[in-house]
Amino acid sequence: MKLKFKVQAYQTDAVEAVVDCFAGQPRSDRITYRIDPGRSKQIRAEEEGFKNADLQLPKTEVLQNIQAVQRRQNLPISDKLISSAGCDYNLDTEMETGTGKTYCYIKTIFEMNKRYGWSKFIVMVPSIAIREGVHKSLQITAEHFAETYQKKARFFVYNSKRLHELESFSSDAGINIMVINTQAFAAKGKDQRRIYMELDDFQSRRPIDVISRNRPILILDEPQKMEGKATTKSLEEFNPLMILRYSATHKTQHNNVHRLDALDAFNQKLVKKIAVRGIQTRGLAGTAPYLYLEGIEVSKKAPVARIEMEVKLATGEIKRQLKRLEFGRDLLTLSNGLQAYSGFTISQIDANKDAVEFSNGFELRAGEATQDISEEHMRRIQIRETIRAHFEREQQLYSQGIKVLSLFFIDTVARYRDYDVEDTKGDYARVFEEEYEQLRKEYLETLALEHQEYREFLERDPVDKVHEGYFSIDKNKRLVDPSVKKTGEEKGLSDDEDAYDLILRDKERLLSQDEPVRFIFSHSALREGWDNPNVFTMCMLKHSDNTISRRQEVGRGLRLSVDQSGERIDNPALVHDVNVLTVVASESYKDFVSNLQKEISEALASRPRKANEAYFKGKVLRTQHGDVTVTPDMAAQIEFYLIQNGYVDHQRQVVEKYHQAKTEETLAPLPADLDGFAPQVFQLVDSVFSADALARIVDDGRKPKTNPLNDNFEKKAFKELWERINQKAVYRVDFDSDELVEKCIRALNKELNVTPLQYTVQTGAQGDSLTAEQLTDGKSFKVKETRTEYGQSAFSSVKYDLLLEISEDAQLTRQTVARILAGMEKVVFDQFKKNPEQFISEATRLIKEQKATVIIERLTYDAIDDRYDTGIFTAAQTGNDFSKATEQLKKHVFDYAIVDSDVERRFVADLDTSAEVVVYAKLPRGFLIPTPVGDYNPDWAISFEEGAIRHIYFVAETKGSMSSMKLRPKEQTKIECARKFFAEISKAGQPNNVRYDVVDSYGKLMDLVARQ
Repeated sequence: MKLKFKVQAYQTDAVEAVVDCFAGQPRSDRITYRIDPGRSKQIRAEEEGFKNADLQLPKTEVLQNIQAVQRRQNLPISDKLISSAGCDYNLDTEMETGTGKTYCYIKTIFEMNKRYGWSKFIVMVPSIAIREGVHKSLQITAEHFAETYQKKARFFVYNSKRLHELESFSSDAGINIMVINTQAFAAKGKDQRRIYMELDDFQSRRPIDVISRNRPILILDEPQKMEGKATTKSLEEFNPLMILRYSATHKTQHNNVHRLDALDAFNQKLVKKIAVRGIQTRGLAGTAPYLYLEGIEVSKKAPVARIEMEVKLATGEIKRQLKRLEFGRDLLTLSNGLQAYSGFTISQIDANKDAVEFSNGFELRAGEATQDISEEHMRRIQIRETIRAHFEREQQLYSQGIKVLSLFFIDTVARYRDYDVEDTKGDYARVFEEEYEQLRKEYLETLALEHQEYREFLERDPVDKVHEGYFSIDKNKRLVDPSVKKTGEEKGLSDDEDAYDLILRDKERLLSQDEPVRFIFSHSALREGWDNPNVFTMCMLKHSDNTISRRQEVGRGLRLSVDQSGERIDNPALVHDVNVLTVVASESYKDFVSNLQKEISEALASRPRKANEAYFKGKVLRTQHGDVTVTPDMAAQIEFYLIQNGYVDHQRQVVEKYHQAKTEETLAPLPADLDGFAPQVFQLVDSVFSADALARIVDDGRKPKTNPLNDNFEKKAFKELWERINQKAVYRVDFDSDELVEKCIRALNKELNVTPLQYTVQTGAQGDSLTAEQLTDGKSFKVKETRTEYGQSAFSSVKYDLLLEISEDAQLTRQTVARILAGMEKVVFDQFKKNPEQFISEATRLIKEQKATVIIERLTYDAIDDRYDTGIFTAAQTGNDFSKATEQLKKHVFDYAIVDSDVERRFVADLDTSAEVVVYAKLPRGFLIPTPVGDYNPDWAISFEEGAIRHIYFVAETKGSMSSMKLRPKEQTKIECARKFFAEISKAGQPNNVRYDVVDSYGKLMDLVARQ
């Protein structure tokens, strides 16, 4: 299997944030110099080197570019260039783990080369593990970037024994990338210091001198781990043109040009959602019996509790056993007479609260144990919980072609592999196999018939084939079969092809469902440098310590998963239904989540804390019609709006009421002056740190449960409704190029307005008398005169491929773009000379707007010979969050409905009690309608009593309020497309066709279905 890559807007934003900092730099490639041939070589013509061209922009202009980039992202504005390691240009890019920062800086390399001609880059990493990960990323993205940029990069890992690669790095005119770990240039060992030595085998030259002549651009991956004095000092030796730093957690701040932090990544659905299964000891006094509530199952019958308790065996031995118990079961009897369980008869099993109540009034919640648990038993519980969570996720995703992996972190290799026993199985391996066999048997016994393919998959592999270890070297200096490197750059690492290569160098194989390994045991010291996108469950079988944060541990599994074809599962309609990382912790859910949120909160320190007038004033609202700066009056209105609606507290901190209303789409309308900027205003509010928003990143891992299908699913009325709506279709746009060209020409002539490049010249003089305070505050000079001049760029010789730039961004042919530009009025087109960059940007925006309008007008759907299978309902039974569940329903095809808002909850209550409704369903996330702006998942399918109303089949989208509904343009487009889709598929169903519309209540629905 090959991992597939595609252009994604958020990654393009990160690339442009860096590249735009040097806008105006003329493109210069093939800047030559003479490579030092060394003492023992003759000078030859081919010893010509190609280095990066120096920056020709004044520092003031680079700073202005940086400020423009920061301003458009509403980041703190830098007042100066921050120098470091002897370099004037130091840019920080903050990207959350799992969002593809390696991909972004590789793409930045190609874009820098394309725009400015720079071709020599060095990626520096803090460890060998990360170095190998970067090298792997360069390999698997090579084809993708070759297709995008029509060229390939030459890349290699620096090795002091392969110095001939430095010759090629210098002499090759194409893109060259060297990957190096800090140990190779900042450590004290002789091998590590070779880079600074005159070497006989390198013609008496120092490798660092050959490297530095190239003026390389340094890219630091995880720079916070490379801030030691020796490392920082060593960076100067490389003579960098600039230093670009990429991390989720920068310690030292330079000029920050992009931010995609943990909250941004979650809100934009770029990483997995986190679910935690904690284990808590109640520590009850007295002789309370041992009880551990693992969880609650919802079935077609009454809920069932999985309770671990003590049982007296026939031999007199007392042993702990896991039992599945229903309402009314007496634990005294089940324990074979252990008196401690007297009075413990199950009186209630509450699936919504995840709690069991006993006849004596005692209540136990999922994840709680009544007595202290030994470490040995705690590990067994964790392993069992991990296997169960794995099976639940695997059953849900197997039919979608997604391989599910689970990862155990341990701190002593011998617990997994013990060479003192014959089969070399350590305690954890043995416990894993015991629990796996028992749970697999339980799952196979209860697995429904429709899951036959998954049953065969579950039965296929013997238990010893489904788990594998990934270690460097064990505590007893035992070899991890077959051997471990003892010296050199790979000291302590295994060259076990089935473990190391499987996970790090050959991770595609592990993603295949043909590969039996699904559970991985890894040493916690090897957590960095590898991350597999299909890790869905993580378990910490180790003592907690302060050296590894919970955020670092969780980060190994945040990347979005891929299917069997290598496609990333990132459809916004499905992403957080599929991509959930379950963490099985050895502490309570509350403690783990509290500490994780604290760590994330500390990493979000740069976010503003108050949503007040001072924060909003001066911010930039990026709209379709250009940028709008928030005035003091607008800022005051936004603050008053938040106060008036209770969306902030007295300290102006954003509260849960705001996030809840936003989720339910019931936000109060903004004042009239701000109404046109609603999406941008709320984006600003979202940028303010909120503890309540942080809480949404993590869920209780025991909430997801099975929501059974019931007899309504088999009703004739539902089958007829499903037959009418399950048709698949493709859309097409009968694109009229002439119409598009005409519309674009009209829009450009009317609306294109380019601001000439302006230069501010300030004249000042030092004051007559100076104080230390004035010097410190930078007020020792006073401005005497300010003059603004207009003109062309200082580098007006820069050549622009106007057709290429616009056609690529607008996704039109060069011929169509040429017709549009040729039709523009001369006075409008001549604005290109005033400010080429803005001309291209504004012209592209206007063309894309007209293109979007034409697409909707000309969009049609064509039914294809394919339909959605009822299997999407079967798959939707698992993984449901019962904290959002309704009461048990009578007319819904599932026993319960999982609702996202109070509007939906009221809507369901009315549907279920309506005499006109026969059956209804909340449509599974897998039911998708294709549109030009992304797939669309409608909310409800409803079948009415024939004769009671006009339209007996209805598909509804529920929204918060019809009068004040503020749909984003993308949402509105999807709804308009859905109207066309259902209109098309309904043609064959006359007269009982399907009606589609948006409603905010059952009353509105009845108004629509009753219309003639």
